[in-house]
Amino acid sequence: MTHERVPETDQGIQGTVTIAHYDEMQRHLRDKGWIETQAIIKSGIRGGHALEIGHGPGYLGLEWLKFTEDTRLTGLDISPDMTALAVQNARSYGFESRTHYEGGRGNDLPFTNDTFDGVFTNGSLHEWSDPEGTFSEIFRVLKSGGHYFISDLRRDMSVFIRWFLWLGCQPTSIRPYLFTSIKAAYIPFELKEMVEKTCLRNASVAGNLFGLWISGQKQ
Repeated sequence: MTHERVPETDQGIQGTVTIAHYDEMQRHLRDKGWIETQAIIKSGIRGGHALEIGHGPGYLGLEWLKFTEDTRLTGLDISPDMTALAVQNARSYGFESRTHYEGGRGNDLPFTNDTFDGVFTNGSLHEWSDPEGTFSEIFRVLKSGGHYFISDLRRDMSVFIRWFLWLGCQPTSIRPYLFTSIKAAYIPFELKEMVEKTCLRNASVAGNLFGLWISGQKQ
């Protein structure tokens, strides 16, 4: 039985201590090779100028830059603390000239039409207060032929998978947030129902034991 969705914060992750713990968790995932860089590239986002929504500490986008050539990244996050941290991490990668970070919400992207060659996000969908509006905004700012990749946890994962993720979650102080994120995540039917109401109606909704993703190309 899948429980009803319990929305999480739509204010982003903020506060010095929480930010530091989240940064440590994301670095741990990066070092283990568990962030979705290659999935983003396989989805068709391989070059040009990409937008990352809900960039957090920035590691996903920075790893994407590392594995692509002649690319640029713009990051958008609701949390000023995360934006500052992503700027700092971009500096440590040596990617200051290839990155730009700013604050904002996904359902009101501060960019003109047809700006980006690709748009991606991981782990932020369950926090969006207006997912359908954000889907429409992603379509608007993409160039014709541009690809999008939206991935997150899934609420209907098995108990075994939940506890597997819990045991691997480092630092341990971040573990309670994992379960609240799972409770706020979507299931395949809900995502398909949402995207069908937007310009992403032709998107593919797929997943595995851990999560779900929405991917496609603007035609």
